[in-house]
Amino acid sequence: MKISLPLNSIMQKSDFIFGVATASFQIEGGVDSRLPCIWDTFCQTPNKIRDNSDGSVACDHINLWQQDVDLIDSLNVDAYRFSISWPRVINAEGELNQQGVDFYIGLLDKLIAKGIKPYVTLYHWDLPQHLEDKGGWLNRDTAYKFRDYADLISKALGNRVTSYATLNEPFCSAYLGYEAGIHAPGIKGREFGKKAAHHLLLAHGLAMQVLQKNCPDALNGIVLNFTPCYPASDSTADRNASSIADAHFNQWYIKPLFDKCYPDVIETLPAIERPDILDGDMEIIAQPLDFMGVNFYTRAVYQACTYHQFKQIEVPDVPHTDIGWEIYPKALTELLVSLNDIYQLPPLYITENGAAMDDKMVNAAVNDEGRIQYYHQHLNAVNDAIEAGVNVKGYFAWSLMDNFEWAEGYLKRFGIIYVDYQTQQRTLKNSGKAYREFISKRS
Repeated sequence: MKISLPLNSIMQKSDFIFGVATASFQIEGGVDSRLPCIWDTFCQTPNKIRDNSDGSVACDHINLWQQDVDLIDSLNVDAYRFSISWPRVINAEGELNQQGVDFYIGLLDKLIAKGIKPYVTLYHWDLPQHLEDKGGWLNRDTAYKFRDYADLISKALGNRVTSYATLNEPFCSAYLGYEAGIHAPGIKGREFGKKAAHHLLLAHGLAMQVLQKNCPDALNGIVLNFTPCYPASDSTADRNASSIADAHFNQWYIKPLFDKCYPDVIETLPAIERPDILDGDMEIIAQPLDFMGVNFYTRAVYQACTYHQFKQIEVPDVPHTDIGWEIYPKALTELLVSLNDIYQLPPLYITENGAAMDDKMVNAAVNDEGRIQYYHQHLNAVNDAIEAGVNVKGYFAWSLMDNFEWAEGYLKRFGIIYVDYQTQQRTLKNSGKAYREFISKRS
């Protein structure tokens, strides 16, 4: 199978961006040349990472970055989305670590020399551990520390960056890290998640203010992940359940950006679970955006539940990726159309979309037909949203290469490039070849 489109809206947009994406902790390694982060600590905690691995080496990108940029260039993509490691570029005193800054300057300069636009994320979950020791995202002061980091690094990188995203997936940082406890820092409790989320969104707004001042010519925005919520049946109870879940997991993170308030479900929360909102916070959070990134992988189905209001259920007899997520591309179209109907959106970019598959290297090749089909279906879903009037300006495949997949360790492979973690040999999978061929067909 090849990646192709029955409709040509994407291919006919001359300014549409195709790219690949990674994140610092997942690929860099190089722990000896930066401060510890919350994921270093989390990996050292027993029973948190499925294969008991860590990110100390990962893909050794810190040493192999030039080879990796050459691989990116070989894909004919327009852009590369990556994140900066906060603990690599800022020391414990809050000053720039020039060695870390120089690493990213070298990376940026090589990307630019090859005509690849750098899309930079400032926070992809690797909070410095010394800030977590002071409360992390439960501490309001962390939002201001993030602003200071954004100010220093954006000045240091100058005009090299095409686009800055403040945060990647604040839902994951807040809910998975501070409420469910399955991501770093591993704090568990319903009373923590919404408080962490508010400070993350405050950090975003504060950082946007300095980015727009320091980098007015860059596209500055935020990346949110969405898991669209569907009712298990057409009953009123199930529809209400899915609506409540959507408010907690999706709308909670986007509504403040555009409406300067949280969803109405905030009124149903006990006082201990509500965030501490100070005067002026919502105005700071709702800074004008040059773009919004949308990360999408799957949907979730909910039914009514007396105790928790909603309960996620598994849909039988549907296709899944290797990580267990249902493949339902129609949800991406419906999500984009819905967001476009509800909010006054800036231009959108699909900043992550991809699939974990059970990849096998056979005769020096990886025939990941399932991933090719996934990309085919979801690119068509994006195309359908554009046909429906949604202003989508780009698409980034997740991910460039296999890497450290958070709590799954190295057990799940999302890359279009296969990584042998013993030798660090990179091999372009068939999906990478198909993506390259697809991009090369543009007029």
